[in-house]
Amino acid sequence: MDEPVTHHGPPGGGAGRVLLAAAIVLLLVAVAGGTTWWMYTREPAPTSNTAPTARPSTPAACPGVKLRVVAAPEIAPAVQAAAKTLDDDAADPCDPIAVVAEEPGITASAAAKPDIWIPSSSAWLGIANAGGAAFTAQGQPMAYSPIMLAAPESLADSLGQGGRTSWAQLTSAVATGKVVSMTMPDAQTSTVGLLSVYGVNAAMARTTPDSGIAQLRALTLRSRLKEAAADPAKLIAKITEQWNTNSVVYDVGVFPLVEQQLKNYQRGKHTVRLKGAYPADGMVQADYPFAVAKNNQDTELTAKLRAAITRSSLIKAGFRPLPVPNALPLPEQPAGLIAPATMWSEYKSLATQVLLLIDASGSMNQKIQAPGGRTVTRAALLRESGRFAADLFAEDTTVGMWYFGQPTPTSPAHQEVVPFGPITEQLDGAKTRRDALVKAMNNYRAADNSGTPLYQTVLDGIAEMRDKVAPGTVTLVVVLTDGEDGESTFKMTQAQFMAKLAGEQDPSRPVPIIAVGYGPDVDMKALDDMSAATGGKAFPATNPADLSSAIAKAFLAAHAPR
Repeated sequence: MDEPVTHHGPPGGGAGRVLLAAAIVLLLVAVAGGTTWWMYTREPAPTSNTAPTARPSTPAACPGVKLRVVAAPEIAPAVQAAAKTLDDDAADPCDPIAVVAEEPGITASAAAKPDIWIPSSSAWLGIANAGGAAFTAQGQPMAYSPIMLAAPESLADSLGQGGRTSWAQLTSAVATGKVVSMTMPDAQTSTVGLLSVYGVNAAMARTTPDSGIAQLRALTLRSRLKEAAADPAKLIAKITEQWNTNSVVYDVGVFPLVEQQLKNYQRGKHTVRLKGAYPADGMVQADYPFAVAKNNQDTELTAKLRAAITRSSLIKAGFRPLPVPNALPLPEQPAGLIAPATMWSEYKSLATQVLLLIDASGSMNQKIQAPGGRTVTRAALLRESGRFAADLFAEDTTVGMWYFGQPTPTSPAHQEVVPFGPITEQLDGAKTRRDALVKAMNNYRAADNSGTPLYQTVLDGIAEMRDKVAPGTVTLVVVLTDGEDGESTFKMTQAQFMAKLAGEQDPSRPVPIIAVGYGPDVDMKALDDMSAATGGKAFPATNPADLSSAIAKAFLAAHAPR
């Protein structure tokens, strides 16, 4: 496999107890007084690369432990082996050093902290210290291991070549069904989960300058996960027990893990063969600092343990002695990792229903100044925006589109140009509804001297969508207009409209309005008022990408943690 590519130093800083509490939701409960209970409420280090099992001891046993060590599960066996070499009394069943295997997020949020901590990322030290702990890393990290995307061989080969792939490629494959399953570890407890989420977001930020669209693209992958909070060790153990490759393809699919875990798996004679690739657009790596607690009382034994964990033993265990050269630098402040991990972990998977209301009245033919100094009509700008938006809707979106305008006194307020239904549904033979949206926007033209029945169309659109509101869905009306109602037989004042809008609200079946106003003299107050009344949002647009950004922000708000 090709070498991955960006070195990062240990992130530092702190973001406060409140930030930590908001991000790390898994807490351990103190079950007994004194110090001896601590090591028995956690998992002992495994002796192989399998899920840890509980120690069948009682809290009264081994009261003479001198050092309490917690290590990430994958490095814990090497730490345990080193600790054994420092036990000078083979007849005594109690070791002077107790080593526990634990995912770093659990340690960071636990009430009792170890004397020595070897997490799988220096980032966890900043997170734990922000919550009040006091760990200091001694020297450089002990080992490194880049995060890879693994899958059964046949599936892995379809995602990358030469040992390299990309998060963007994987997201596209999952969204289109080419990859039927993907599994992720818990982003709030596992380093693989935490750093993978950061890598996904960094990769999507490369695809667009708009942060909202980038976030939405990252959540496209999140929304299609088979499981979003898998235990890494149990996941590997589950695959180890499998003999049917197809079962793994469908039940687990693609999943991230550290290179060391994949190497250890590949050394075994397992029926299901796994292959991995490095995501070149969001390469992240685990590092393993040797961190000492402020209240550590045995500095001599601590130094001996650090020396006993040799470079050669870690290389033999599958770790790298040096960082990969081009891994993404991690944020200096914990919030840079915690915020995307929290949104990812608490993301609400909701199907989306959207009705697009497109202003086709004569006022849309007025010319405006667009970015770059070019002069375009509002209609031309909207036409460009529509092309952006059609690509933004996820595969589970149900969508329809109306044009509104009244070229003659007897014309209706609006007309349906794309019937409401699943965006992937085929229309007119081989064409999907997404293709129909793109075609309709390419053909969009505003009629000269056509009135603008904006308010009536909005009322009709909300009434249409209210009947479609269902549990587990977010239902939106997206209005694209210059924001002025007038010159039609449906004309009404803003006060009349707002009164009707208020009278038709149903809190049990909300239909927020996302309004996008085109042009420098757009009536944003009218759009702000109608959107706010429904729990939506209004955005001004002077750039074709503004529509995508507005829709992205609306979707993010709908799926955000509550």
